[in-house]
Amino acid sequence: MSDPVTYTGVLPTGEHPAVRLSQLLAGERCERGTRQGRGALGPWRHAVLVLRWFLDATRVAQLAVDNGIGLWTAYRYLHEGIDVLAAAAPGLHGALLAAQLAGHTHVQLDDTLVRTDRNKAAGPTVVNGKPVDLWWSGKHHHHGGNVQVVTAPDGWPLWTSQVRPGREHDLTCARAHPGLFSALDAWTDTDRVVLADLGYLGEADRLICPIKKPAKPARLTATQRTVNMLHSATRALAERGNSLLKTTFKALRRVSLCPWRIGAVTAALVLLHTEHERTI
Repeated sequence: MSDPVTYTGVLPTGEHPAVRLSQLLAGERCERGTRQGRGALGPWRHAVLVLRWFLDATRVAQLAVDNGIGLWTAYRYLHEGIDVLAAAAPGLHGALLAAQLAGHTHVQLDDTLVRTDRNKAAGPTVVNGKPVDLWWSGKHHHHGGNVQVVTAPDGWPLWTSQVRPGREHDLTCARAHPGLFSALDAWTDTDRVVLADLGYLGEADRLICPIKKPAKPARLTATQRTVNMLHSATRALAERGNSLLKTTFKALRRVSLCPWRIGAVTAALVLLHTEHERTI
């Protein structure tokens, strides 16, 4: 067999995220008491391995081969990188405080489905005598995990939640996160509101939702249609936050790890904030 072909690859990101991640990894090794030079990869090469997975969705088996390490070690390094990013991710109260100090008049609450490989974990719903998969989303017709995202008025993502199974409704997922609505209530006053879509209509007393179209033959009034049009135009940029995360990080388009790890994987938000040097 001839020698393998090698090539040089370039990641679509600046140096700052790699430096930040390598510093976090070095700090975590220090806390663990890992002696210098004991790891198969140093903090910098470890950071590049994690970034390749996030940005290019490089297969873990390929990362192991490229770095001359075992598959199990590559998975361990990947999860260590995900965990240190998740630990550095902004909390909801901090994100809302920053939004308040920035003078934002509103923030948006939305959900996004992070797709996963098929998962046969049985959910509580039974159809034709068979339980429906816990991670199957009837809304999106795909397996995935539901993540709540709070964005600034221009759609910049400020905070992402832990994951909930894809079978759950948007509002059910939001209510399952302890402190989410209480934090939004504390942020809301006469000058600041939270915008949401019809999926959160059950919390319309605390969120600003569009007016639901009544059953025929009734119709929305001209005033109600105008309100919905203004709401839609103001909130349209909220979708930018979900899109920005998934277009920047290919790994978020389809996660092959355990679905419960999706909440930690969305800590890619830390890399996004570092790359653009912006948090609010």
